[in-house]
Amino acid sequence: MAVSFCGLRLDHPIVNASGTFDAIAARRAFGDALLRDFPFSAFVSKTVTLAPRQGNPPPRLWELGAGMINSIGLPNKGLEGYLAHDLPELAALPVPLIVNVMGSSAEDVATLVRAFGEREEVAALELNVSCPNVKTGLLMGADPGETAALMDAVRPHTAKPLIVKLTPNCASPADVAAAAEAHGADAVSLINTVRGMAMDPRRPGEPWLGGGTGGISGPAVRAVALTQVREVRARVDLPIVGMGGVQRGRHAKDLLDAGADLVAVGTESFRDPGAGARVAEELANCEDLVHTQQPAPARIAHDG
Repeated sequence: MAVSFCGLRLDHPIVNASGTFDAIAARRAFGDALLRDFPFSAFVSKTVTLAPRQGNPPPRLWELGAGMINSIGLPNKGLEGYLAHDLPELAALPVPLIVNVMGSSAEDVATLVRAFGEREEVAALELNVSCPNVKTGLLMGADPGETAALMDAVRPHTAKPLIVKLTPNCASPADVAAAAEAHGADAVSLINTVRGMAMDPRRPGEPWLGGGTGGISGPAVRAVALTQVREVRARVDLPIVGMGGVQRGRHAKDLLDAGADLVAVGTESFRDPGAGARVAEELANCEDLVHTQQPAPARIAHDG
């Protein structure tokens, strides 16, 4: 089950989706047992921005029949707070650390990439491009030209692997992936959440979420993830981290078969903090079953 990803050796192909597993809180809850049995082969941090963010006003979550809508709003301590408080704790994890960063301009992202690129604790960076460029108003991850310009601005600032996290909320994620590849990305990850909203049952005509809209995740987006991973694989040779609605090893295998190299578990970890390890074990059993099965007998065609 060991895999190589962007020069990193990982024990298995299951990682976490950014923002869906709080390793610091988990260690407070489970102690050093978390370090002995960490559920993922690499850890992807929550999004870090230059300045601290409080996140969106509550309520922030709405449960769906097949997932949830979140409007968390990327709360974080900002670059300085993360370096001072979060990074020392995350550096103790027994797996490579991938830091997710986001900015409202290429210059902001470049500053974050440069700061983390200098830290030996950080193995790779994931660029959350689901933010409008303040200069153009265009979503950096929805427009191939914006993505290309972002990569040109940040690539010179680090030799560490750069993973571009694609948004599904655009005309062609595959076009954006191709632009990222052409301008120096080392990998892409997809899908991020799909935009959605829920109405307040007590206030007709008003949204439930404090931020108005949010991101749909969980089993409801699994088919979207499979489609977009397959389309992106047809366009790029880069390694792909596939995610979206993974609950079982079978779902992970489907994404790998669609063209992913790694699979990220997200919403399922809210229900089961050990989901990553369980999915990895189930995936190994899926692979063993496939390798030991004999080819089916050829079907004989009859006339008449």
